[in-house]
Amino acid sequence: MFARMVTFQGKPDQVDAGIRNQREQVGPSVKNMIGFKGGYFLVDRKSGKERVISFWDTEKDMQASSSAMNSLRTQFAKATNDANPPTVEIFEVALQM
Repeated sequence: MFARMVTFQGKPDQVDAGIRNQREQVGPSVKNMIGFKGGYFLVDRKSGKERVISFWDTEKDMQASSSAMNSLRTQFAKATNDANPPTVEIFEVALQM
């Protein structure tokens, strides 16, 4: 299994808009992608930092989703007025506990 971790540094007053966007736009879109295994949306309300971790069956599935995920990240940034580019990191899930 593989994981993509995306970190946005937004504004604390935009966290609820980010949650709403993830629930209404991103989540439904990602659920239909081949190999998607689930994910988490983590927020720090004090700093405005938001992190999305998505899990993928194979590295190939995760790579195949890249274009669509880039589009969803752009929509998310607009919805939360986040001008900062997100950081994207890729991991292999070595152990699930």
